[in-house]
Amino acid sequence: MTQMETEADTRANRIDPVLAAAGWGLNGSRVHRETICPGRIQSGGKRKKGLSADYVLTHKGHKLAVLEAKRAGISHRDGVGQAKDYATRLGARFAYASNGISWYQIDMVTGAEGDLSLPFPTPEDLWARTFPDPNPWRDRFGAVPFETDGGKWELRYYQHNAITAVLEAVAKGDRRILLTLATGTGKTSIAFQIAWKLFQAKWNLSGEPTRRPRILFLADRNILADQAYNAFSAFPNDAVTRIDPDTIRKNRGKPPKNASLFFTIFQTFMTGEGEPVYTQYSPDFFDFIVIDECHRGGAKDESEWRSLLEYFAPAAQLGLTATPKRKHNADTYAYFGEPVYTYALRDGIEDGFLTPFKVRQMASTIDEYVYDGTDMVVAGEVEDGEAFTESDFNTRIIIPERELARVREFMVQIDQRQKTIVFCASQDHAGLVRDLINQVKASTSPDYCHRVTARDGEVGNQHLRDFQDNEKTIPTILTTSQKLSTGVDARNVRHIVLMRPINSMIEFKQIIGRGTRTYEGKDFFTIWDFVKAHENFNDPEWDGEPLDPEPPGPPRATPEQTGDPELSGDELDNEVDDGPRQKIVVQLADGKARSIRFIGSTTYWDADGKPISAADFLSRLFGDLSKLIADEDQLRTAWSDPDNRAHFLKQLEDYGYNADRLEDIRQLVDAAQSDLYDVLAYVMFTKPPKTRHDRAQAVRESRMSSFADEIAELLLTILKAYEATGESELATRKLGQFLTARYGSVGESKGKVGELALVRDAFRRMQLALYEDRVTS
Repeated sequence: MTQMETEADTRANRIDPVLAAAGWGLNGSRVHRETICPGRIQSGGKRKKGLSADYVLTHKGHKLAVLEAKRAGISHRDGVGQAKDYATRLGARFAYASNGISWYQIDMVTGAEGDLSLPFPTPEDLWARTFPDPNPWRDRFGAVPFETDGGKWELRYYQHNAITAVLEAVAKGDRRILLTLATGTGKTSIAFQIAWKLFQAKWNLSGEPTRRPRILFLADRNILADQAYNAFSAFPNDAVTRIDPDTIRKNRGKPPKNASLFFTIFQTFMTGEGEPVYTQYSPDFFDFIVIDECHRGGAKDESEWRSLLEYFAPAAQLGLTATPKRKHNADTYAYFGEPVYTYALRDGIEDGFLTPFKVRQMASTIDEYVYDGTDMVVAGEVEDGEAFTESDFNTRIIIPERELARVREFMVQIDQRQKTIVFCASQDHAGLVRDLINQVKASTSPDYCHRVTARDGEVGNQHLRDFQDNEKTIPTILTTSQKLSTGVDARNVRHIVLMRPINSMIEFKQIIGRGTRTYEGKDFFTIWDFVKAHENFNDPEWDGEPLDPEPPGPPRATPEQTGDPELSGDELDNEVDDGPRQKIVVQLADGKARSIRFIGSTTYWDADGKPISAADFLSRLFGDLSKLIADEDQLRTAWSDPDNRAHFLKQLEDYGYNADRLEDIRQLVDAAQSDLYDVLAYVMFTKPPKTRHDRAQAVRESRMSSFADEIAELLLTILKAYEATGESELATRKLGQFLTARYGSVGESKGKVGELALVRDAFRRMQLALYEDRVTS
């Protein structure tokens, strides 16, 4: 009987009644199936397999246990590994596995585990075991449901974990709390839910639920404060206010006080006529303060804003940051303490909540420059033999032709319809690059590329809002210096171009975060690295594993100029004023300008997210292939049958070689027009690869006569598609598409080519001929 039982039967007839008898689903408890994560994004809109927990047992807002079900016909212990994994991810204290007959339990805190005798623990039992020390605020927070806009969306598991961790710290009386979550994972949404719970539970510093709290959201940029303010729309209108110059001016110099949620930026709070604005509030006015991007703000020891946080010392202060502890932000961690919860960039990419990325490393013959007297000095003074490196360009010296060469190089390689952010060395450099992009663009729109820097003010902010609007295609490219490195929620960014050095790992991660947000049809984004920023991947604590970069090509000549752009010799200023020192402006001699060359180099990443050379990468591929294939005959057998080939490709994917990585290998061995079979045979057996055309032509010349005329015509169509696209056209699932395209439907094809079994046999025989030994010799 149990052998015929499905897992669904076991759940419905054996497990569900046991949980119901224990009171789960009643009195504030909840039983639900939870999709933990959708799985890493792969090419072609595909994903790795996601994770889903069969049962999550929640009581008073806390996920107390995970239960993994197996059908009655197999061992209940088969679910133990999954149960532990899911409980760890969800932050549940207990993990259970069951086949409906036997039960197994694990305490994830003490490590105690063993078989469980029914009855199953009640919600109150698990609550008491999870929280042996009662806390009334924990209960009050748990009684407040999350605000999900009427059930239209559900919190992601890590967001739930982060909120729970913060509220638990608040309930215990902690006053300095830190969350470290990768850019794009919804820090503002998390802050909203925390504020919602505090607001509805009437938590405040008095310790008694006698009034609603006063909560301050503090950012260092207006765009961040605006985004947060708009995200809190579920609160009553009279509960939310902005502390900004207009509001203060309308209130005759006094900041607003009659609200529950206040949004402002450090700069506004620190200014004022005479005393700073914040001193018009008593030190204990705010109960809870959220500091966005806290590693940049008042938590830094040397920050002039630190006094503001110290002034409001009685308040519970929550710091939000995307960066783990580094030497550059150690004072932030010293102020807040270790994070109560961390969700890293690597986690977000692997779970499928963030978009993977590729890196294109762009080296050129003018990455460094030595003045030799042959070029024209347009402004400033330079001595013969004086050398300049990347950090000098566009801060000490400007070579317009160099910037034009870089712009042309990436513009000719990207899809110019895709949204792109270019990071430049200064505001003036961003203006120069904007103009160069608009001079070489294919688009006819004068608004194709705009600069967004501090100097562009509200006009720049409007360009940014238009860029962030996924319904708008113009502007397509934004240039910037510092302003867009953080806090810009633009989901459909496909390219990030680095034209200035990246000074720290923190900044590097923030810039990468501009592209990680997911968007329909966005399988990855590309980082165009002209400044060797990829060396940040060598950092021992780098946690975001990128896709393999685009493969290298031969050096390419920059297209000849069709006319020099009109560039002024005005001195360039950094976004941070570096004084009136005049920059050197050099115009390259014509021959030098035309001889600039670029080459794209490749770095690959191993399973641990560490960079390795192309040679090491191919060596690893050879080792992995050797585990699957003993000799060339075995490779041919695995490859020449479409079903065997699909199984072999799945094995390669399990070793980490997905479609993207296999395509990179094809390019790496300079066999772009060859079948992947030839690529693998070359890596393993050093056989010179044939092109797909050569293989197809050999079959056309020697084998078509063995097929009936109509079937032969069909196979010739398939061979043509194979030549153009590759071995993916030979997959079993493609046969039906070819039949439908040629005859209208698979059913209608029978009258022309016969039974489907005959067509399948011909399809397979053609592939055996395509890969047989005499063709490849």
